[in-house]
Formats: sequence, structure tokens, C-alpha cells
Amino acid sequence: MTLSSIPLATSDLQISGGIRRSSTQICAPVMAETVDQMLLLMRKAKELGADLVEVRVDFLKNFNPRQDLEILIKQAPLPTLITYRPIWEGGQYDGDESQRQNALRLAVELGADYVDVELKVAHDFYNAIQGKKPEKVKIIVSSHNYQNTPSVEEIGDLVAKILSTGADIVKVATTALDIVDSARLFQVLVHSQVPMIGIVMGEKGLMSRILSAKFGGFLTFGSIEAGVISAPGQPTVTDLLDLYNFRQIGPDTKVHGVIGNPIGHSKSPHLYNGAFKSVNFNGIYLPLLVDNVANFLNTYSSPDFVGYSYTIPHKEAGFNCCDEIDPIAKEIGAISCMIRKPDGKLKGYNVDYLGAIAAIEEGLRASNGASNGSGSPLAGKLFVVMGAGGAGKALAFGGKEKGARVVVANRSYDKAKQLASKVGGEAISLAELENFHPEEGMILANTTSVGMKPKIENTPLPKHALKHYSLVFDAIYTPKLTRLLREAEESGATIVYGTEMFINQAFVQFEKFTGLPAPKQLIRDTLARNT
Repeated sequence: MTLSSIPLATSDLQISGGIRRSSTQICAPVMAETVDQMLLLMRKAKELGADLVEVRVDFLKNFNPRQDLEILIKQAPLPTLITYRPIWEGGQYDGDESQRQNALRLAVELGADYVDVELKVAHDFYNAIQGKKPEKVKIIVSSHNYQNTPSVEEIGDLVAKILSTGADIVKVATTALDIVDSARLFQVLVHSQVPMIGIVMGEKGLMSRILSAKFGGFLTFGSIEAGVISAPGQPTVTDLLDLYNFRQIGPDTKVHGVIGNPIGHSKSPHLYNGAFKSVNFNGIYLPLLVDNVANFLNTYSSPDFVGYSYTIPHKEAGFNCCDEIDPIAKEIGAISCMIRKPDGKLKGYNVDYLGAIAAIEEGLRASNGASNGSGSPLAGKLFVVMGAGGAGKALAFGGKEKGARVVVANRSYDKAKQLASKVGGEAISLAELENFHPEEGMILANTTSVGMKPKIENTPLPKHALKHYSLVFDAIYTPKLTRLLREAEESGATIVYGTEMFINQAFVQFEKFTGLPAPKQLIRDTLARNT
């Protein structure tokens, strides 16, 4: 089942900032042992920007329903959703079922805004209240599946079953075994004729929690504190609002993301979401924990899933899934960026080389006092690339494209020769590089991992050899100032940090994603804040 068939609205992407594009609410679960602690957390939830609170009374010690519910409902600073989750549905309560349902009926009487009742007991509950329910109180009938995510047909049948109880709002929570599982819930959510909460739990289900605003979910859950969650994979209220711009997500929001595994460490969502917001671009950028790239792309094939960054280990798998490939990326054999064209075709680019080469060119222009002329300052220069792996290939092809004379130095001479022959360059072993200086003012680019954390005292080239280079670039950016760069600077060379490559490829990708000029200073400031 794919998302290609979902009828999604399309509208002009240039929408003025600050507009709330969907009515999907943010609900903050409140879990504490005392009523006073719960009231404190409710105030915190309001300060953070939540729309309502889920009061998890199953976490209360010595719960006195009449007394405690009265205080919690009447003194809450936000609308309340009362949940008394039993152990058999993933909650804390392990007592008498009739007492539990009595407490939920009391919550209805006391005028809670929402009361959650599990599907398993919903018919009993409705029979017991006999239609005596204040108009403002809405009953959420919920089903939680902690094993997997069923088929679209099975979820549809489940929704029908929930509706047959008389539910005001349907809640279906499933578990993601793969990122494609969220698509099945989206399929049901977008076609639902009744208010529906659809959540896919777990790290691989994060997309469902954020894109609920795109597909018409009634609410999503956001934790008050990181790690203090009521279900697996829950983001914080702060991340929903400030990192993912949740209020600006709507039916026609374009979806982008970084495809990798693992992906939790990625800084890219911070860069792109802030940049999208700053230019009023109606887009979202997500961390996408993908196991199988082809499966992911085939599943999320609607026109609104438009652009991806690729990171380890999926750059070659992404390459194999492209309908079209930029010539340089084709020569390199890996992509780092993919765009869905208006005709639906997927085009791959390698922006790693663009980012690195642009950083080196900027360094050369700055050191020569030259402006952005038509020609590349790399043209005609002797350009030594250390390493013949993915990044080495990207730099060598990039140098060739800019008119540089490329020399590839690698531990394995055969690999160096293989790459050098493809770029019309020369090959030497790393051992020979120390005494290699046919001319002064050469350019050096290190793409090996020598000098990376934790072995920061290592360097791929002794200091005495660096005096022959006018500029040295190191693709490593942990640490930012490697021993190679420090010694190059001491030898009088201009140095270019690996972070510049990351920033420059972000500029390029932003422009490919949006068709707009990148807000360069904002991207730089964001990266500085998040590293």
C-alpha cells in the first residue's frame, strides 16, 4: 500500500509566516504520583505551548477519584483528557475494573473535556452512562497495538468497530516495525470522516506523530520533558513546536528528510526546518530511520514527498533507486541528495563534492582577495586528494570538473591509480606524498579519517611537508580544528574546515528543495548552536 493515491491539496508554497495550517492539537501527557505534582506539570505544559493535557490518573498514588478528579479537572489551566489506563492496555492500573470505570464515569460527570475509554470495555461504559453525558464532554474510544501495525483493511475495520460503540473521537495507536508502517495509518487518517487520533509508536513511527497535522489527525502527543514519555517514540512539545514547526504543517506541506540508519544524531532537521520557516517555505524536514530505501521510496510515492538527503549507509542504495542521475554523481557512484521532479521521477545528485569544492574555492578567493569571477580559482592548480573512498572520489571528480590537475594519494596505490585514471590525474601512495612537491602553492584535501576523534593527535601528513601548500582542507569536522589544519596554518597555508563542506552542501540542498536562495547566515548560526 502506497501513499501515491492519497488526494493531497496543492497550493502556492509561498505562504506568509506564522499561519496555523491545521487544527491538529498538541496534547501533553501528565504523569505524577500526586495531584499537586500534576497541577505543576499542567502549568508547565501550558507554558511550553501545549493545547491540552492528558491526565494519566493511573500514575497517581492513593488516588481518591471524587476528590482528586474534581481538583484536576476544575483547576487545570488547559482542557483535560482523563485517562485511567489499565495494565492490560499498557497502563499502570492493576485493580478492580468496575472501580476504574466508575472513576471514568465520574470524570464525565465532572465535565472533563475528553475521557479516554478502551475499545475492549467501551460498550459496557456507554451502557453504564446511559446517554447521560454533558454535551461538551467527548469520549475517545482507544485501541493500542504494542506488537505491530496491521494492514489498511484491518485498521479500517478497527475504526468501524470503534465508531459502532458511539465514540466521539477514534484513537488507534500501533507499533512501527519499519518506517513504512506509518503510511498505512496515514491512508486511514486522511480519509476518516470522524475526528481521529492515529499514532504509530516507536522510533520508526516518529513521522506519524509529526505528520498527523498533514493528514488530519485530531491531536498528537508531546512530552513535557525529554525521555519522560507515556509511549515509545514520543517527541517533546518543544521539539514539535520549535524544531518541526508543527503549527505550520498542513495538508499541502512538502515532506523532506534525511535517510540513514542510525539517524538520531543528525543535525539536519535543525538546519532545514529553521531555514524553511525563515523564508516562509511550506515544508518539513524529518529524520528518516530507513531499513530498505527502495521500500521507503515505493511506499511514500505521493507528489508531496519531494526531497531527501542521504547519509550512511544508504548513499549507494539511493543511487540505485534513481530514475535520473546527475553526471558527476554517476561518475562518483553515490548520491547524497534526491529530488522528486514534477513528473514524479527521482533525480540523484552528489552535493558532497559541491559542498567541499565550494568551500575550497571560497578559501582560495578569500586568500587571494579575488571576487567571485566567472572562472574557478581551482582551475590549473595542482590539487592533491588524500584518500580514494567515497569522499575522495567526490573531491577528485569535483576538482577535475573545475579544471584542476588532480593527484590522488592513497594507502593502496591500486585504488589511487583506479580513481586517478577516471579523472585524468596522477596517482601516488600516501607514503610518497611526504616528499612530493613538484611545485609550490599546491592545494591539499584530506578525505581520510586520520585525525578524527578520538585519535585527534594523529595526522595524515607531517608538518614539514605542508609548507608547499597554499591551502589545506580537511573533510573531518570532529574536531573542527584537526592537527593537520593546525599545523597547516602554522606553516602559512590558508585552512578550510570540514564544517564548511557540511554548510555548503546544506546551501545547495536547500536551493534544490525550495528553488529559493539559501538563508546562509541563519544556516551557519543554527549549525554553530547545535554542534
